[in-house]
Amino acid sequence: MSTARTLAAAFVVALGTLAAEQAHAYIGPGAGFAFVGSLAVLLVTFAIAFAIILTWPLRLAYRLITVGDPYKNAKAKRVVILGLDGMDPGLLTKFIRDGRMPNFQKLAEQGVFRPLDTSVPSMSPVAWSTFATGVDASAHGIYDFLTRDPCTYGPMLSSTDIVAAKKVVNIGRYVIPLGKARMKLLQKSQHFWKLLGEKNIFSIIQRVPITFPPVPFKNGMLLSGMCVPDLRGSQGTFSFFSTETNDGEAKFVGGEQTVLRPNRQGKIRSRIVGPDNSMLKSGGRMTLPFGLEPAADGKSAVLAIDGQEPITLPLGEYTDWIELPFDAAPTVTVRGIAKFYLVSLEPEVNLYMTPIHIDPENPAMPISHPEVYAIYLAKKQGKFATLGLAEDTWALNNRVVTEKVFYDQAMSIYEERERMFLDAIEQSKQGLITTVFDTTDRIQHMFYRYLDPDHPANAGKDTEEWKDAIGQVYEKVDGLLGKVWHLVDDPNTAFMVISDHGFTNFRRCVNVNSWLRDNGYLYLKDEEAFESGEYLEGVDWSRTRAFALGLTGVFVNRKGRERSGIVEEGSEYRKLVQEIAEKLGQLVDPQTGQGCVRRVAVSQQFFSGPYRFDAPDLLVGWEGGYRHSWECAVGQVTRDVFSDNDRSWSGDHCVDPSIVPGVFLSNRTLAEENPRLIDIPASVLRLFGQEIPGYMQGQMIFPEDGAEGTTKGMLDPTSLPQSGAAPGALIFPERAETSPRRASGES
Repeated sequence: MSTARTLAAAFVVALGTLAAEQAHAYIGPGAGFAFVGSLAVLLVTFAIAFAIILTWPLRLAYRLITVGDPYKNAKAKRVVILGLDGMDPGLLTKFIRDGRMPNFQKLAEQGVFRPLDTSVPSMSPVAWSTFATGVDASAHGIYDFLTRDPCTYGPMLSSTDIVAAKKVVNIGRYVIPLGKARMKLLQKSQHFWKLLGEKNIFSIIQRVPITFPPVPFKNGMLLSGMCVPDLRGSQGTFSFFSTETNDGEAKFVGGEQTVLRPNRQGKIRSRIVGPDNSMLKSGGRMTLPFGLEPAADGKSAVLAIDGQEPITLPLGEYTDWIELPFDAAPTVTVRGIAKFYLVSLEPEVNLYMTPIHIDPENPAMPISHPEVYAIYLAKKQGKFATLGLAEDTWALNNRVVTEKVFYDQAMSIYEERERMFLDAIEQSKQGLITTVFDTTDRIQHMFYRYLDPDHPANAGKDTEEWKDAIGQVYEKVDGLLGKVWHLVDDPNTAFMVISDHGFTNFRRCVNVNSWLRDNGYLYLKDEEAFESGEYLEGVDWSRTRAFALGLTGVFVNRKGRERSGIVEEGSEYRKLVQEIAEKLGQLVDPQTGQGCVRRVAVSQQFFSGPYRFDAPDLLVGWEGGYRHSWECAVGQVTRDVFSDNDRSWSGDHCVDPSIVPGVFLSNRTLAEENPRLIDIPASVLRLFGQEIPGYMQGQMIFPEDGAEGTTKGMLDPTSLPQSGAAPGALIFPERAETSPRRASGES
C-alpha cells in the first residue's frame, strides 16, 4: 500500500531528525501543561508505526483469508467527501449562474445539487458532530462551542476536558509529573469511520471539526480539526508588537499586546510570550527573547529570535512558519510555530504574530491518529497550521490587522489543506477520504458585510476593494473540484461535496441576558446595576430563573442540575420554559418594528436523546440578520437589549436552521429529494455494503440494489428558504417544509 510506504519514509526521516530530548505536553483551555519525556513517547509511536508497516503484507493476507474482501458488497470501493464549511446554496447558485463555477455546474448537471438540512442548532461544532456520528445533539452531547459548568456557572468548552497529571515529584525548583494528563473528547456516540475500520475498511480523515483529542480507531488515519488549541492552551491568542501607545499602555485590544520601545539606534528588544511553565514551582509564562532592527530603506526589518538565524521580514508579507522553541527545564523544550507579518515601520512599528500553533513535526500533544500521521504530513509537505480555528478572525475583528492580512492568511491555510487532500487521494484508492476546508466559512464570517453596503460595520469604510472576496473563494474551491474531477468520473468512487450549514447576514445583536433581566427572569446582586461582567459575574442566583451563555441557548436555573438552582422540576419548570419561549417568540426589534425570532425550541420537547438534560433548555432560532450579541455569548448583561453589529464578523449561521441549509452535491443521483446532514454517515455505511446501526437517526439517501435515482440535476433556487436578512443578502422564496423525513428528536 502506498500509504504504508510513505509512512515508512516519514519514520526514517523523522527519527533521524529527533533531538536528544524533547518535551511532551498536553495543552487545554485553562489546563496548562503536563510534561513527560517525549523521546520515549515518539520512539514507541514510531516503533508501532514501523511494526504496522513491516507486517502489512502478512496482515493483508491474514485478513483476506479470515475475513475476505471487505468491499465485496460495496456499491462504491471509494467514498470521497469534500467538506466546505459554511458553503451556502444560495451563493453557490448565484455564482454558478454568473458562470464562475464551471466545475460545480458540471457536477450539479451530471449528478445532483440540493440543499442539505443542517443540525439544530445550526453551528459548526454541532453540525460536524452530527456528520461524524449520525445522531442529533441530544445523542452526541454537543450543543455549542461553550457551555456552563453547572457546578460553578463558569464557562467550559463543550468538546474537550483536560486534567493535569495527579502525581508529581518535586525536584528543586521543578515539578515533574509522573504520568500524562487526562485528555478526553466529550462528544458522545461514535464516529462512523470507526465502524468502517472495524469492518477493515480504511479511512483518511482530515480536519473534521470536533475530532480533538483524536480518538484511536482501526484501519485509518486522522488529523484533528476545530478545537485543537494553540500552544498557550487557548483557542487562538495572537500577539501584536507595536510602538503605538495610549499614555504608555498598549493601544490595541485583544491577543497578547506588547509595547515596543526602540533604543537610540532604533533597535528593539522584546520577547514572545509562550505557554505556562507548569514544571516550575513558581509557574509563569515561558518566553522567547528577540531583537527587531528596521532596515534603513523602511521596507523591511530583521527579526533575530535568540538562538536562531536572523530572518528578514519584508513589509506587508507573511513569513513562512517559524519554529519557536520554549525551554521549560534543562533538556525539556516545548516547540511551537508561528508566522510573522510586518504591518508597518513608519511612523510606528507594528508587528503581528499569529497564535503559536503546535508544531506538527514535534507535536507537544497528540493532534493526529496515529501520532506519526501529523509528522508524516509535515515531513512530506512542510509545516502547516494545526490550531483548530486557524484563521485569526479575532485579530481582524479587533482591527489589529487589515482585511488583506487576514485574507492572505486564510488563503495560505487553504493551500496547506489542499495539499493534504490531494495527498490523501493519491495514497488511498479504496476506502473513505474526508477533508474539511474552513476557508469558505471564515471568509464569509468576515466579509459578508460587503454583500450589504448598508451593513453597520461598513460605516465610513470603502466597500469596493473586498466586495468580491467571497466570490473569489468560491472560485478557488471550484478550481479544486477541477483538480479532482477524475473522482467524479470514476464509477467506483462515490464523490460528495457537502457543507454543514449556509450563511446569512448579521446586522443586529440581541442580548438575551438583558432581555431576561428586563422581564424579571435574571437578577444582579447589585440591584442598582444594569450591567455585569463576563461569564455571569454578579448574577444573583438566589433569584435568577434563566440565563444565557453561548450563541443560541437559554438555560433554566434548575434545582438539582445547577449548583444554586431554584426552579423546581415538573410543572414549575414546564410552565417557565413555555412562558419564556412564547415571550421570546414575540420579540420585536424597535429599530425596524419587525419580529427577530423565527422559532424558539423547548429542548425537552424537541429532543429525545439521552443527553437532552444537558442541553440549553431553550434554543433561539433567530431570523436572518440577528444573533446573540457578543456580550451575551460570554454571559454578560448590558444596558440595552439591541445593538448594531459593527464588527468585521458580519455573516453568521447561528439562526433558525431552516434559514441556513448546507449544500449537497454528488456524482450519484439521490433516492430522496431532501437530504439531511444526519443522513451522511448512514449513507456512507450503506455505500460500503455495511448495515446502519440502530442508534443512528439517518437513512440511506442513495438508490439501493441497482434502483434508479429519482432526484438529480441542478438546484431550483425557489426551493431555498427566505433568509429574512437585510439588504444585500440573497433572498429566495421559502419552501414549505425543510424535510418530511424526521427521525426521533428531529424537527
